[in-house]
Amino acid sequence: MARHQGKYKPNNPAPYELSRTAIEKMVRCEACFWLEKVKGVKTPGLPGFNLNTNTDTLLKKDFDAVRGREPHALMEAAGLTHLRPFWHEDIAKWAESMHFGAEGRFHFDHPETNIRFGGGLDDVWENIETGELHIVDYKSTAQLGKESKPLDETFIAAPLDASEPDYKSSYRRQMDMYQWIARQLGFEVSDTGYFVYVDGQHREESGMLDGDDPWQAWMRFNVSVIPYEGNDSWVEDALRRAKYLVSEVSDCPEHAPGCEHGQYLARVLEVIQ
Repeated sequence: MARHQGKYKPNNPAPYELSRTAIEKMVRCEACFWLEKVKGVKTPGLPGFNLNTNTDTLLKKDFDAVRGREPHALMEAAGLTHLRPFWHEDIAKWAESMHFGAEGRFHFDHPETNIRFGGGLDDVWENIETGELHIVDYKSTAQLGKESKPLDETFIAAPLDASEPDYKSSYRRQMDMYQWIARQLGFEVSDTGYFVYVDGQHREESGMLDGDDPWQAWMRFNVSVIPYEGNDSWVEDALRRAKYLVSEVSDCPEHAPGCEHGQYLARVLEVIQ
């Protein structure tokens, strides 16, 4: 059976593949989701963040060095000696976000909606004593202001002032979604996930070029392990909403009030009419 990807095809009986980023797009703006999945009109994309991808790759190598055997030194320093990087025969495939719907990748076929839902998983840690799993996400940043915010729970929490933009809401939802998928796959998953944050430094640095070999350069990162208490209770309803939008809605929904693409389109219509 041919896989059901991209634009929704009502007559294709194969599970319709929706990534974590697709559901995130729907949560942010149902119009943008509908235009892409029903009409094939994609929102303008951003360039790839290769430096962030590279830090993910290097962190994975660090944890792979002790995977399935013992805690990494960072886990020990964070007081997580009861955890170790989880070994699974498909752990490398689970990280392949561009192929999340292929065999052996990190996805689950939701029977009610016939949606194959998945994504690229950075890492999983295992409680050595209980076997319970913790979803782990690697994040890279470089705080360029005069002062750095502490890399703790407040760094990924929602702002205390609800009127302020919540830039990291997508990070928290990503953790929720991956916890939900892992549970559907039959794993015992803790509500506690972890963000491994690396923060590029610059204020106290004299530069980055190596004095002995100017063809080499180095950047120092501060590292933190930030716990997050997930809540996946909304995920299944989001899948139902996604299926409704692609299969039942014939006219484009309204753009969300804060949607930049919707604001741009509205302004264009004002100018050309």
